[in-house]
Amino acid sequence: MALDAETLNQLIATLERFVAERLIPLEARISEEDRIPPEVIEEMKQLGLFGMTIPEAYGGLGLSTEEECRVVQVLGRTSPAFRSVFGTNNGIGSQGLVMDGTEAQKSYYLPKMATGEIIGSFALTEPDVGSDSGAVKTSARPDGDDYVLNGTKRYITNAPEAHLFTVFARTNPDEPGARGVSAFLVDADTPGITLGPNNRKMGQQGAHVCDVIFDNCRVPKSAIIGGPDNVNRGFATAMKTLDRGRLHISALAVGCAHRLIEESLSFATERTQFGQPIAEFQLIQAMLADSKAESYAAECMVLDTARRRDAGEAVTTLASCCKLFATEMVGRVADRAVQIHGGAGYMEEYPVARFYRDVRLFRIYEGTSQIQQTVIARGLLRDR
Repeated sequence: MALDAETLNQLIATLERFVAERLIPLEARISEEDRIPPEVIEEMKQLGLFGMTIPEAYGGLGLSTEEECRVVQVLGRTSPAFRSVFGTNNGIGSQGLVMDGTEAQKSYYLPKMATGEIIGSFALTEPDVGSDSGAVKTSARPDGDDYVLNGTKRYITNAPEAHLFTVFARTNPDEPGARGVSAFLVDADTPGITLGPNNRKMGQQGAHVCDVIFDNCRVPKSAIIGGPDNVNRGFATAMKTLDRGRLHISALAVGCAHRLIEESLSFATERTQFGQPIAEFQLIQAMLADSKAESYAAECMVLDTARRRDAGEAVTTLASCCKLFATEMVGRVADRAVQIHGGAGYMEEYPVARFYRDVRLFRIYEGTSQIQQTVIARGLLRDR
């Protein structure tokens, strides 16, 4: 259920203060230490950030898609690593369960995810499986009332802190494509699960990623999302989460672009060359203008598509349009921000250097830009 306007505005105002007063001052520390302080995570829990999209019936805020996008834009004004802590709980880590889970599964997991007691993680990618997500090789072999999982998942966000994995494994070895894959809810302390070392990443320090290895990991058949009768339908569950997830990342890209533009404006008005602020030079103004126009266009796209989704419209093509444009846009905005800063933009003391690295990932996860192009083109051909 959508919040009333006053409540939503209060939530956004609270988060704006939290971002400005609490998170932004910590950015450099988070980057250096590659960790988010536990007390900050606890504050996020108290603000309800772990359960933004989880229905109110299960203890969440139950935000609509548009409300979520407006909130995420605010959170995009600081390092993406902060959002990553609770992002999976609101997106791919919970939405498959919300849409396809049994009532018993929802009642057990969702309230704990809403409070942050459980941190979820989405285990789909494998060493040889990325964009071709239907080519999952991790196996789930039936054995009595259980399945036995074997395989390796790669680049799994939040895996080092996760309490619950949504694991995609092949339950029908005779079906090579997506139709032979099931989605399992697997507690992180289940015997047979080991974690690889944390991956060293280009950016987004503080958000942790590693391999998850399943070695004869035994889970009950009831662990399939939707129950045993939903076997071999895991890929369909995964696809259902994508529209909202791609809008979430698009909104995050818009928020990051807003921050980059603010940093560029501040620097350009303070930095003087040839006897005047560089903001007075038309070529600097052109970069600022292009960044503003593109970020505004992306924001309009995201909010329009979010409203359409909330109204029940099928938005797969439009969500991919948003993901493609917004994430490519913020890459250009980040590049211009570094250029406006000149040599200072290459220095770690300025946040634009960090954002330049951080936003690069947006064009890869939740479907690469090339996958979005494919989705858009197929949608056009299908609907012609």
